[in-house]
Amino acid sequence: MKNCLTVLTALTLCAAAGTVHAQGSAEAGKNKSATCSACHGTDGNSVNPEWPSLAGQHANYLVKQLKAFQKGQRKNVLMTSQAAGLSEEDMADLAAYYASQTPTGREADAKLVSLGEAVYRGGAKDTHVTACIACHGPSGRGNLPAGYPVVAGQHAKYLETQLHAYADGNRKSDPGQMMRNIAKVMSDEQIKAVSSYIQGLRVRGDLGFLVE
Repeated sequence: MKNCLTVLTALTLCAAAGTVHAQGSAEAGKNKSATCSACHGTDGNSVNPEWPSLAGQHANYLVKQLKAFQKGQRKNVLMTSQAAGLSEEDMADLAAYYASQTPTGREADAKLVSLGEAVYRGGAKDTHVTACIACHGPSGRGNLPAGYPVVAGQHAKYLETQLHAYADGNRKSDPGQMMRNIAKVMSDEQIKAVSSYIQGLRVRGDLGFLVE
């Protein structure tokens, strides 16, 4: 019961966090994405596990993150410099383009699936780790109205890095410090396992994101 209350509390926070809407031109975004493709791939599917895939991500979330780099809420030498010169229209167009792309499916480490699934779906009540499912949904598709990202299929290495950044307080783009509060009570083992589990969530037709 306590774990259910934790999930319900997180759902309430997610719904109350607000949203950033982005309306841009995918065609214009494609023309502007040449520089971005060096790291994120021509279709938004990164081949380097340290750089995130953007294909299929919610446009509003992508705009929010670009603004976070501009404001210094997120820090990365490459992204800070790339985002600095972008206009509102540029960000909306790039976001629209990447949101329209199809994400590539990836595999989870079979040895980590059991723990990863347990953390993702149920959290860890003994250490007050909130279940990821509360904001990112049972299939990892996130919450568009609330502005929470698609996580399914994202590189495990990138996810690990971001969770550690939240835990250390180096990334501050989360509303109400939600991710910082969750990540700081996660063990390295939990972070590694849940990141791998999320990497294994993928798209399959109308059924949505499934673990394979």
